Amino acid sequence: MNILVIGSNGQLGSEIKDISVDYKNFNILFRDLPELNICEEDKLITFILNQKIDLVINCAAYTAVDKAEENAKIAEQVNSLGVQNIVKAIEKVNGILVHISTDYVFDGTSSEPYKESDHVNPLGIYGKTKRDGELFVINSTIDSIIIRTSWLYSSYGNNFVKTMYRLGNEKNSLNVVSDQIGTPTYARDLAKVCLDIISDIQKIPNKSKVYHYSNEGVASWYDFACSVIELSGSKCKVKAIQTIDYPTSAKRPHYSVLNKTKIKNDFNIEIPHWKESLKDCINKLNQ
Repeated sequence: MNILVIGSNGQLGSEIKDISVDYKNFNILFRDLPELNICEEDKLITFILNQKIDLVINCAAYTAVDKAEENAKIAEQVNSLGVQNIVKAIEKVNGILVHISTDYVFDGTSSEPYKESDHVNPLGIYGKTKRDGELFVINSTIDSIIIRTSWLYSSYGNNFVKTMYRLGNEKNSLNVVSDQIGTPTYARDLAKVCLDIISDIQKIPNKSKVYHYSNEGVASWYDFACSVIELSGSKCKVKAIQTIDYPTSAKRPHYSVLNKTKIKNDFNIEIPHWKESLKDCINKLNQ
């Protein structure tokens, strides 16, 4: 099977690249900017046709949540129209798409973990453009899986864990919000899930299906930061603050825990607790 990973230099793409050596039955191509731009429809279609791509894992996204409020056009081009271009290209080869989305399609007003069927109501430009991207996939004729994830981190790229790890070694104290609740997701765990699902290709549904994936457990950003600081051996003190004390350009859901029952049942996967996976990432950073 010829697989194309788009956005291969990001957190998830880099982790897929790392573990791909364990999936020798796949021929995986890794592409990112400037080599392959999902906003250039004709070039994207030509590449997928020429390389005889059977399946695309789309990890490409504009993920700067606050900057998206000022750069709505760029966010739309990547998160929405770029996804539409991928769909058009896959239609040409009768291929399959695994598309990565986000918990930010929800408004955070729920009091229990979000199911795939729950009402979406994104609060900001990032969430809205990601939802528009989802709809291009859902309303297409291709076979696909959309995986919504949350609070993604890795030893690669820019993310909350690496920022806390760095600041913990630079500062005596940090203020972190304690009233936004969700679940961290180790990109390496999600990478394995993506490749394991593809290995069981007959389970990928006709048309489109939405799944939720994060690590197990629940945390606030404050809890998450405390664990990073503790595991890294820093003496930095983490202070809990409220969202109102840390204003940002984009509104964020106060609660975005994802219900993962569906993906666990359909693909028979076990999901590690976020604290266990965080240890693995911190060990990599310590090296």
